[in-house]
Amino acid sequence: MKIIVMGCDGYIGWPLTMRLTALGYDVVGIDNYSRRERVAEVDARSATPIASPWERFTELSKRYSNFEFRFVDVCNKSQVDHLFEKHRPDAVVHLAEIPSAPYSMISQGHCIETMENNVNGTLNILWAMKKYTPDAHLIKIGTMGEYGTSNLDIPEGFMKVNYRGREDTIPFPKQASSWYHQTKVHDTNNCMFASKIWGLRITDIMQGVLYGVSTPEMMCYEGDEEEINPSLVTRFDFDEVWGTCLNRFVAQAIIDYPLTVYGEGNQTRGYLALRDSLQCLNIAIDNPPEKGEYRVFNQFDELYSVKQLAEKTKKIGAEYGLDVKIKHIPNPRIEAETHYYNPDCEKLPLLGFRPTFTLEDELRIMIPFLMKYKDRIKEYEKVIKPKPYWRT
Repeated sequence: MKIIVMGCDGYIGWPLTMRLTALGYDVVGIDNYSRRERVAEVDARSATPIASPWERFTELSKRYSNFEFRFVDVCNKSQVDHLFEKHRPDAVVHLAEIPSAPYSMISQGHCIETMENNVNGTLNILWAMKKYTPDAHLIKIGTMGEYGTSNLDIPEGFMKVNYRGREDTIPFPKQASSWYHQTKVHDTNNCMFASKIWGLRITDIMQGVLYGVSTPEMMCYEGDEEEINPSLVTRFDFDEVWGTCLNRFVAQAIIDYPLTVYGEGNQTRGYLALRDSLQCLNIAIDNPPEKGEYRVFNQFDELYSVKQLAEKTKKIGAEYGLDVKIKHIPNPRIEAETHYYNPDCEKLPLLGFRPTFTLEDELRIMIPFLMKYKDRIKEYEKVIKPKPYWRT
């Protein structure tokens, strides 16, 4: 099976590329390095010193002959068309989007940039599939944030309704909370429409918030000691624009910076370890939908409030001698402090998904590993405090 990974240089894309290559798939990795550029734009950097793209891809190519890289911008129609015409993939994992709500809220320019990159890029992929690989399977990474915090139980994509005596199955209402999340809603509508009119196979994954720093493919051995290969480690963002919640808390704990809990900290979401996200994506690839089928997977492990994440970071941090403090700050976002949240997650477990570690187990991997990079994190301490405010 030939798989194209769009966005292979990113936080998820790089470990996924290594996983699929190690499993024997023919993998074509696609990127334009824009994530590195946008992180630098907000004066931030990865806590882990990541290798250059050339070093990464050279190291992976040394290990496996079934990987190749192509520099492609998904917003460039001719580049995307040429890619699909030449490689004719069986499956495409689409990670080549700007994945940051705060980034999209910085300014009008950042909002439009996020819209153009995400929506137009996805449309280019859909049209290229129609023209060159109509039987291929698209795995598009969405977000649980598309649903917002509904006062109803959240199904996997669709719900049955009874209105004025008539019944129908309709897409569950979307309540995006940022311009970035709005792009994901547009992607969902466009994918659903493309599947309907062109008969494309599409899996739309509503992914929870990710955390973690390592996967088995990043490891190497020095004698009996297991270490992460510096050429293969993925990025770990901890700033307020690109760092996901738990990753940011771990970095803060390591440099003795109070954990910045937004508001009361009761905002609840689904969370998932990076390594388990790869497991879910692999399951989706190995179990494609029927031709013309558009399906939705909610992808997360457990539900936590932001306050619970802070308490768990404090607890596990103490095991490593960290005196972790928690500080509540004004919420820069527009979101309910207290809300109902009960999403379904049934389809992936039915296909075999089993979480690898608990959140606390993963913290015991993350904290000692990232303590090695305390000085790198401390040097960029200024990027932790939130700057984009939703109302300004």
